Amino acid sequence: MTKDHDDGRPDPAHRRPEGMSDTAVEALGALSKALETTERARGHLYSFHQLTGTADFQLDEAVRLLREAGRPEEAERIRTELVGRNVTPGHWTFQLVEEYDDGYYRPFAALEAELTDRLAGGRRHLYEAELKQRRRS
Repeated sequence: MTKDHDDGRPDPAHRRPEGMSDTAVEALGALSKALETTERARGHLYSFHQLTGTADFQLDEAVRLLREAGRPEEAERIRTELVGRNVTPGHWTFQLVEEYDDGYYRPFAALEAELTDRLAGGRRHLYEAELKQRRRS
């Protein structure tokens, strides 16, 4: 955890390297914000994955109850048409999560880290640290 210094400036880990422009700080801030949005999207994708899996298992109860109610045809339709069904052709939700992680999320996070290292010496959240400093009363 970092702390502010008595002089009101951000701690050294959150100070821009010498010569780094305002625009470069702003650009890394925008990139960081985009990554944070992607993190949220990824969380929703995991929610989709878990909720879809839960719904699939809940179908078992519907099948059981329909059979118990003397409705074997309806139970069988659910079992054959819905239980274990692909959400997109050839894919269950875990495969969508894997494709998103491998094809989008990981390259996104890696590029954000690479550019933060290259442009800011690995110092993260410079834009936010400076915003915090400006907004203090």
